[in-house]
Amino acid sequence: MFTIHAGEYLVGSYIERKFKRVNVWVPSRDTGVDLLVSDRDNRRAVSLQVKFSRDYLVTHNQPEFQKQLRACGFCTINRSKLRASRADYWVFVLPGFDFRTLDFVVVPTKELQQRLRSIHRSGPTIRTYPWVTKRRQCWETRGLRKAQLLQIRDGDYRDAPRDFTKWLNTWPTAVKQLNA
Repeated sequence: MFTIHAGEYLVGSYIERKFKRVNVWVPSRDTGVDLLVSDRDNRRAVSLQVKFSRDYLVTHNQPEFQKQLRACGFCTINRSKLRASRADYWVFVLPGFDFRTLDFVVVPTKELQQRLRSIHRSGPTIRTYPWVTKRRQCWETRGLRKAQLLQIRDGDYRDAPRDFTKWLNTWPTAVKQLNA
């Protein structure tokens, strides 16, 4: 029996609430695309790969981060699957436990491939730690030192490949156009 996971459900239900004129489809088998979003007439579509993480802020971070961060996620990505991905976008679903928030990082697949390749250079598996701050910034934090994490917390950190703020809760034009 095939079922969707929590992240896929959260993305699908959010899209259906936000974009009233689209259809959300779930493939019947694993093709590397978790959701398909089509226009009302099912003539145009956008494909999504969804990664879900519980919030690790409460259980794994030190107290100095608790008040300034909304969510701290952890995702594992198979490098070869990312390289071969046919999805138009990857969606990272980051629920914030303390603040009862739900953030989506919606990144074009090619952009995600380039950024993660530059940050995480080797190995078959990429372990990514996306953080969302209360200042509404999103950062890939895996491999950073504590001083850099404190800069993220304080809004002072700068590193373009690690900055995913541009895609935080910003649904791409491709999805918005399906809603027209």
